[in-house]
Amino acid sequence: MEHISYIALGSNIGDRFAYLLQAVKALHDHECISVLATSSVYETDPVGYVDQDCFLNMVIKVATSLSPFALLAVTMDIEKQFGRKREVRWGPRTLDLDILLYNHENIETEQLIIPHPRMFERAFVLIPLFEIDESLIIPSVQRPLRSYVEQLSDKGVRIWKSREEVEEQLLGKEGI
Repeated sequence: MEHISYIALGSNIGDRFAYLLQAVKALHDHECISVLATSSVYETDPVGYVDQDCFLNMVIKVATSLSPFALLAVTMDIEKQFGRKREVRWGPRTLDLDILLYNHENIETEQLIIPHPRMFERAFVLIPLFEIDESLIIPSVQRPLRSYVEQLSDKGVRIWKSREEVEEQLLGKEGI
C-alpha cells in the first residue's frame, strides 16, 4: 500500500454518525485500502445550499495501492451503497466522500481534481485534516496546511465527538 490519501466524509441525513462509521469501515474493509488515522467528528452548518440540516464531518488518512481514479470509483460506490442521491448541488446527503489529497500529486481531469478544489475555503475540511497531520504541505502551491487554517475567518465547526471517541466506536465495530 504505497500511496497516502486523505478523504473527507460528511452526512446530514438519517443517522449521520452511523453513516460516517460505516463508510470508514467499508473503506478499511476494501482489500486495497487501510485506514491509518481518523479525525474527530465535527458538526457544521451547511454551505452553499443552506436550507438543510447540519452536517457531521470528519477526515481520514488512508494507505492504498489503488490509483486515484480507482479510489474515486470505490468512494462513489460506497456513497451509492449508502443511498447517496445527487439531486441538489451541495444538497442533503446520506454520505459524501471526497478525496482531498493523494500523495503529493496535482491532478486535474473532468472526473477528479486533486487537491480538492474547494477544500481551502472549507473549515469543516481543513480543521479535521489539520488535526490528523499538522505538518501537511499542500502540493499544488507548496504551502503549509497551517497557513490555510490560520486564515479561516469563521471556522463554523463544532466538535461533536472526539477523535478518541470515534476510534473507540470504530474499534467496537469489530475493529478497523
